[in-house]
Amino acid sequence: MANRVLIFRQRVFIVMILFSLFILFPSMTTINQEEQQLQTVPNVDLTKYAGKWFEIASFPQYFQKGCHCTTAEYTLTNKGYVIVENRCNKDSVNGKQSYIKGKAFVEAGSSNAKLKVQFFWPFKAKYWIIDLAPDYSYAVVSNPNRKYLWILSRSSKMDEKIYQEILARLSKKGFDLSKLQKTEQL
Repeated sequence: MANRVLIFRQRVFIVMILFSLFILFPSMTTINQEEQQLQTVPNVDLTKYAGKWFEIASFPQYFQKGCHCTTAEYTLTNKGYVIVENRCNKDSVNGKQSYIKGKAFVEAGSSNAKLKVQFFWPFKAKYWIIDLAPDYSYAVVSNPNRKYLWILSRSSKMDEKIYQEILARLSKKGFDLSKLQKTEQL
């Protein structure tokens, strides 16, 4: 019973934070010049994009606090959305697994490069694919205001040369890479 109360309180807290971000502070979601300049990749084949991704590095976010071995798995549906399943081990690589499931909806006219991800109804967050390997071995995801950033790979380790090339491109796109933290993976 105590565990259910704790889970309920955590969900209420998350909803309150999301409410504050998207309702009370609408200026955070307005389009400005910086947002207009961030470009997505020209096209994403969702069939190739589907599957498991390992987080290599990210801008730390409150909802990922204490996460290690973070992964995201995307599954196509015939219902007009993609199932998103995020997992991580809390507080250590061997910690208890944390899991959340959501939906991603493709923005019309974006050639599948812009999605809106929803973990809690009615809130949706912008998920833009801004860099993608031709063979879909890595991807970089952000949002228009550059406050979120994830470098993803199909394997738990990324070749250092490829990682540095991604960082160089991100720097040219105006990202503050001093905020980037590598994710511990097994």
